[in-house]
Amino acid sequence: MKDDKRLKRKVRNSYIVSTVSITLVLFLLGSVGYLMTAAMKIADTLQESISVSVELRKELTPEERQAVEQQLEAEQIVSTISFVPKEEKLQDQEFRKMFGSSFEEILEENPLLDSFELTLTSASADKELLDSFIAAVGRIDGVDNVSYPAMIVERLHTTVGKIRLVLLLFGGALLLVSLILLSNTIRLAIFSKRYLINTMKLVGATRWFIMRPFLGSSITQGILSGIAASVLFGLAVFGLNEAVPELTSLAEIQKIAVIIGSMILGGVLISGFFTLLVLNKFVNMKSNKIYLY
Repeated sequence: MKDDKRLKRKVRNSYIVSTVSITLVLFLLGSVGYLMTAAMKIADTLQESISVSVELRKELTPEERQAVEQQLEAEQIVSTISFVPKEEKLQDQEFRKMFGSSFEEILEENPLLDSFELTLTSASADKELLDSFIAAVGRIDGVDNVSYPAMIVERLHTTVGKIRLVLLLFGGALLLVSLILLSNTIRLAIFSKRYLINTMKLVGATRWFIMRPFLGSSITQGILSGIAASVLFGLAVFGLNEAVPELTSLAEIQKIAVIIGSMILGGVLISGFFTLLVLNKFVNMKSNKIYLY
């Protein structure tokens, strides 16, 4: 009787330990995914902050200017476009600081040109695409000059590319280590029930009859772990939102919901998959070998 209670307690404890382990791993993976999403969003925002100035020829008619604007809007790489008249540029205080006296006392007329100020999408990270776009804009009838901070853009894209690579490598390594830990945890949990599996085999139980309750239990365990991890993740996000509100807006509510859903689904798939692998080993193992394992 005492042995039966001790066995039940060991089985229950192993189940609780494996459930907690899966919960913590899912929470860790979800948190890293959340931070990676925010970091990727920041990287995209930086790349989309690139400004291109398209200066127009003097005495361009409104119709010609509109035709240039339509051609610029047709480019998929363009994110936003705004027209800046030369009179507005003349009021820029930074520009006026270059002159010791009033601007009008030095030059008779405004030498500046009307221009379109463009911001580009993250597709501008492709240098060939960016160079092709700049060259195409320069050939548009009515465009006098196209300028953008080429060196800054190149350094920015290089830095963002390195950040993304590091994040992907870190996330991949963490996922691999987490899967190995989960595999060992589930293996140990089923290992404690190996004698029960062997007894069921000896009395003539079919393969599916033996595996069904274990798989059902693993799916339930995965759902519980996913829900628990989602609750922890939600509390962590709420705490971060109170301290750093920008993180929630960067990661976007929809993506947070996707992460939570992935945690629950991942808990079911991971628990079920590794349980199936380990069960398959013990079910196929000969009875005289199970005592040596």
